[in-house]
Amino acid sequence: MKILGIMGSPRVKGNTDLLLEEALRGARSRQAEVEKLAVDRLKIAPCREYYGCLRDGKCVIRDDMDAIYDKLMEADGIIVASPIFFYSVSAQLKLLIDRCQALWARKYVLKQPPRRPGRKGAFIAVGATRGERLFEGTVLTIRYFFQAVDVEYAGELLIRGVDKRGEIKEHPDLLNAAYELGRKLAGDLTGL
Repeated sequence: MKILGIMGSPRVKGNTDLLLEEALRGARSRQAEVEKLAVDRLKIAPCREYYGCLRDGKCVIRDDMDAIYDKLMEADGIIVASPIFFYSVSAQLKLLIDRCQALWARKYVLKQPPRRPGRKGAFIAVGATRGERLFEGTVLTIRYFFQAVDVEYAGELLIRGVDKRGEIKEHPDLLNAAYELGRKLAGDLTGL
């Protein structure tokens, strides 16, 4: 079983990264093979609406997304983690999501059947504020992203009021919740 972790924060070893690491560690405890992508370190151009993907399901832009498409489709589970910037996911993560228009086109325009039924995903988000509607936009974005790549939205960990680099270490209960999210996702995929 393969679980792909997508780290959408530009801050390595920050709160989002630490939570994702714990989730992946939880997945590993169930013998999952894990891989983490740090989106900020990748070369991903924005979608330019060339619509080449509507012809064959492939984006005409050549960059690091070429390898990411395969990783997204080969993973049994996906864990996406992002800080909240202006009530949305990070710009880095949004680039990756927008470029999945090619996968959306395969599913909805070209009517290609899902390559891997039964896949599941989870979302981790960390926001500095405590706004009541802080996660509404991000959860909707991730749900539609998962739908486009044939992944069931199966869990979430949404954290308010954490901002300073490494501040999440002061909340072992939240780190444990991330671990359990990854462990549960891997367990759901294996039926354990």
